Amino acid sequence: MKVSVIGAGNVGATCADVIAQKDIVNEVVLLDIKENFAEGKALDIWQCAPVNYFDTRVVGVTNDYTRTANSDVVVITSGLPRKPGMSRDDLIGTNAKIVKSVTEQVVAHSPEAIIIVVSNPLDVMTYCAYLTAKKPGSKVFGMAGVLDTARYRAFLATELNCSPKDIQAVLLGGHGDTMVPLPRYTTVAGIPVEELIDSAKLDAIIERTKKGGGEIVNLLGTSAWYAPGSSAAQMVEAIVRDSQRIFPSCAYLEGQYGLEHIFLGVPTKLGKNGIEEIIELQLNDQEMELLHASAKHVREVMEVLDGMNMF
Repeated sequence: MKVSVIGAGNVGATCADVIAQKDIVNEVVLLDIKENFAEGKALDIWQCAPVNYFDTRVVGVTNDYTRTANSDVVVITSGLPRKPGMSRDDLIGTNAKIVKSVTEQVVAHSPEAIIIVVSNPLDVMTYCAYLTAKKPGSKVFGMAGVLDTARYRAFLATELNCSPKDIQAVLLGGHGDTMVPLPRYTTVAGIPVEELIDSAKLDAIIERTKKGGGEIVNLLGTSAWYAPGSSAAQMVEAIVRDSQRIFPSCAYLEGQYGLEHIFLGVPTKLGKNGIEEIIELQLNDQEMELLHASAKHVREVMEVLDGMNMF
């Protein structure tokens, strides 16, 4: 099997590295528009193979989409990263043009590929790729919920002084300040989290999770990359292995949760066909209200893209 990662910046290179080290595909192609950049990153990753014992070939190319031909999965990380003071929505004008161009090339050379979008602002860039690719929603979706859930679980593990391996959680909604963590569905080794932590601390962790990306931007001066790259790689693994794992994904909704024609983070089952199933949770009134408020914000940003008359 073959996976291509478009964009050899920090997120894309991390994603390619993690996929290679999982040793689940024959080849990873890393592509970037900057001359020799992807080639250098790929060579560095490939030189890890004798040390970390993997066989996956890693190839870097400069803007040559013919080398990505017949990919089974393509991860799109292209676009400008956030800078301090920028919201994800500030990126829409520039990154929409980039994602549209990339998606056109991807589909031309790998018409059957499953596409995972990582570029920000995530929800609307996934929508952009979907409109461009003209594929079913099950084949074009975004990585956000895996990352957001990882941040939530990491913060909980720190507070509870326990292993993050034992924490399971669900988040819904857009990728950003309007995301909807669900404490009712959060457990630690099967124990409801609300039995282990007081409500004030839990609320503080939820707020920190919502602003988790911004926290790192303020510390680093640019977007995170280790956790986003690893999160995208985990989704790729679920597809390649056809493992039917349940992850939150930015998926196209067609009536689920009372929402239509919108990309939003919801629990999904991932396998060889991409999104095999969208899981509809039985939300209470407050949770549903928060989800629809998040959807309202996402739809407003989608309408900005519609107003650009790119399609």
